[in-house]
Amino acid sequence: MCGMARPIRITQLRPGDRPRLERMARSQTLPQRMVERARIVLLSAEGEAASAICARTGVSRPKVQRWLDRYDAEGVAGIAGDRPRPGRPRRITPEMEAGIIRKTLEGSPPLGTHWSTRLMAAEAGVHHATVARIWRAHGLQPHRMETFKLSRDPQFVEKLRDVVGLYMDPPEHAVVFSVDEKSQVQALDRTQPGLPMKKGRAGTMTHDYKRHGTTTLFAALDVATGEVVHDCLPRHRHQEFLRFMHRVERSVAPGLEVHVIVDNYATHKHPAVKAWLKRCPRVRFHFVPTSSSWLNLVERFFGELTARQLKRLAVTSVGDLKAAITSYIESRNKKPRPFVWTAVAETILAKVNKANKTLATLH
Repeated sequence: MCGMARPIRITQLRPGDRPRLERMARSQTLPQRMVERARIVLLSAEGEAASAICARTGVSRPKVQRWLDRYDAEGVAGIAGDRPRPGRPRRITPEMEAGIIRKTLEGSPPLGTHWSTRLMAAEAGVHHATVARIWRAHGLQPHRMETFKLSRDPQFVEKLRDVVGLYMDPPEHAVVFSVDEKSQVQALDRTQPGLPMKKGRAGTMTHDYKRHGTTTLFAALDVATGEVVHDCLPRHRHQEFLRFMHRVERSVAPGLEVHVIVDNYATHKHPAVKAWLKRCPRVRFHFVPTSSSWLNLVERFFGELTARQLKRLAVTSVGDLKAAITSYIESRNKKPRPFVWTAVAETILAKVNKANKTLATLH
């Protein structure tokens, strides 16, 4: 609290300082302490007593005196920055930090497969918050692991160029479909009702569920328009696949070629399917390389469907599940948006070659 009244101290502003101090005092982006200091100096310059400044700014008299003294000595620069503060010397030396980084990258803890902040802190003799700070500074996240799969298909380059070519330079007078099955889609119901989302709390649902059967979703994504032709069937044998392909073929106007991008699932190469392709020459299959499902654009649609419709869906029958899938796709087809492929084949090949060389150095 401010003490008894004392002689008023009027601060003399240096030439040109008033506009700068007023901008600081009005600022919505500067730290509050800077705004407060500017107000103290301006109030003193306007003839306010220290007690009045204390009352208007909510600070103590020693603090008012300190910033007025600092301004008198150094001007605006004296109140715009903070001086180094005394404190405990830093305990982590560059050598210790380098050692933590080296152990994180090159080793593993005695128990387990990867380091945690507390395991590393115990190993290095520091606080776990220190380890966390070092890891953040160097972009290290030992708890995370990304997966990958490199194709060993001997025709990888040819198939890659073929499929990417269909995406980026489709043939004229033709429709390109990306086709696949999402098998064993489960009709799940929760064992207890969940709670809706409200302010400050996420929605809830039970982790356990009741199974009510499965269906297989066949989907053909029109690469140019983003529309989806689909069917939900109980199994995913070659018979069901052929039935679906008949539907896809009939959806395309006569006189147009039909190019179909598929993976290497045995159903797609069944003798009955090959015989149908011979009888229907306008349909041509293009196979993605083995272990390269990322190259099939319909997988993007499956991911979208799962995230937006299936993940939180609760149904009591396969019929309800099919109806939910159909409703989502029909609504999507009213305003379809295509997935635009942008990576050229050369860029993909360069990344794959780099990954293969990296793997070769590890063996």
